[in-house]
Amino acid sequence: MATTAASSPSLVQRMRGLKGEVVKFGIVGLSGVVVNFAVFWVCINSLGLASLRSNIVATVIAIATNYLGYRYWLYRDRDAASRKREITLFLVFSGIGMLIETGVLGFFRYVLGMDSHYEQLGAKVIGLAVATVFRFVSYRTWVFKALPEPAAEPVPAATGQELAAQAELMLAAEQIRYAKAE
Repeated sequence: MATTAASSPSLVQRMRGLKGEVVKFGIVGLSGVVVNFAVFWVCINSLGLASLRSNIVATVIAIATNYLGYRYWLYRDRDAASRKREITLFLVFSGIGMLIETGVLGFFRYVLGMDSHYEQLGAKVIGLAVATVFRFVSYRTWVFKALPEPAAEPVPAATGQELAAQAELMLAAEQIRYAKAE
């Protein structure tokens, strides 16, 4: 498929579109972070679970809420032909993100010896930041794929006579428009 410069968006246009997507991703992600941290805090303080177990429970609940936001708000216009594939990939990449987040938390907790609840929250923030970058790239690239653009039909090159006829029609339309304006 040959694309012309006129049919493909410029880098600036693509960056503007990506900016809006990043903002919406951040809004959905922020709601997931609130859920994640609230459940984590309840698990370590009220339920007395260990920090890594608390993190896994909190992240699983946040993953479920985030999927709803991504599918039905951010990526609602993306291809949803194969929900089974989409959900499977979402869970796989979310699970990898959870492993990244939990790995950072475990490193801070068990290697660096940071075991106060506030130090664990700080480690969770760092792990979540790293996992968020991974999730954004993987979700937009593999999970919520953009619908393919319809193939543009090739426009045959116009001959000199055809161009002249088109130009005459355009001039006649302009003359009619100007005559009506007067």
